[in-house]
Amino acid sequence: MSRTPNSNSISINLFITLSFSVLASYSNVVVDASPTNLINGSSLRGMFIFGSSIVDNGNNNNLFGNFAKANYLPYGIDLALGPTGRFSNGKNVADLIADHLKLPIVPPFSDPNTKGKSIVHGVNFGSGGSGILDVTGVLLGVTSMNNQIKNFRNKILPQLETEIGRKAHKILPEYLFLVGAGNNDHSSYYLLHQNIIWTPKVFAAKLISNLLAQLKELYDLGARKFLLLSVYPVGCNPVLAKNKDNCVKELNAAVYLYHDQLLVMVKHKIDQHMPAAQFSVVNSAKIITGMIQNANASGFTNVDFTCCDTSMLGGLCKKKGKVCPKRDEYVYFDGLHLTEAANAILATKAYNSIDSSEVFPVNLEKLVQF
Repeated sequence: MSRTPNSNSISINLFITLSFSVLASYSNVVVDASPTNLINGSSLRGMFIFGSSIVDNGNNNNLFGNFAKANYLPYGIDLALGPTGRFSNGKNVADLIADHLKLPIVPPFSDPNTKGKSIVHGVNFGSGGSGILDVTGVLLGVTSMNNQIKNFRNKILPQLETEIGRKAHKILPEYLFLVGAGNNDHSSYYLLHQNIIWTPKVFAAKLISNLLAQLKELYDLGARKFLLLSVYPVGCNPVLAKNKDNCVKELNAAVYLYHDQLLVMVKHKIDQHMPAAQFSVVNSAKIITGMIQNANASGFTNVDFTCCDTSMLGGLCKKKGKVCPKRDEYVYFDGLHLTEAANAILATKAYNSIDSSEVFPVNLEKLVQF
């Protein structure tokens, strides 16, 4: 399988293609919207999802002028519906978290059928290539975190209140708010500007400040339960690293610094700004690095190469290109995104890990009990 050379001078076109997202063609779920209709005895009614391609289930496919689309084979090769658009061979981490919670897969916001009863168990707003910062991914025509929240507030929330028959501040505590953002801020925007306008510490502080404001906006609308997926070890993406021993260390160091600042935010600033909120922060970089460094224990035989043949530009799978037959033995499906097997480990750790260095202060299983 192919691999892209390691170089910090790779053109901007390479990096702005990172974390492109995928289109889910799962059917919209029509349900009874009564206030007591929670899922399988859970404390949750559903899930609202924000972020980039690690959680996106198809919004970019419906964006005008957006080139970040993956609705072709070999993407989706292991999904019953084929290439729905997800940047993986199968489910992404948000899908698998929903599975753990026994929640339905929620529809993408940009699907014209996402309205009425189909939204009562949640909506996915994620947009591949986007970031916490508005400037991240702007050349791709993607939907930034701020605009994702705007779409939630202005377009979905009024419909949700109508369907369920209660005001937002009464409804939203029954939902999990999953946020998977920051990868592109590091792997594209920061990587191109490091040592020019940002030090790692200043950049982490800027991201945390913006993220805190975004979470506070959701909190003010009524959100109370938050699952935050911290940034992946993007310096180890096959598009950048020759192998597991040659990750871009400076980039991964910035990723870990961001995670540390995220914990500081949850420990201290949340009490000031969102006193009733409950959080679970997933140290994605540590978990994924563990898969890479301890491949055999995780069931992988290949952590250095992509499962699909990739293009030189962006590390994405070639259309109808070759694909490895044993996809569950690979960590990376393309040069940027995980296989379903790797996503499954990350989702399981998020749900039930008892290691505080992997999830803090509690895992998702405990979070949803509050």
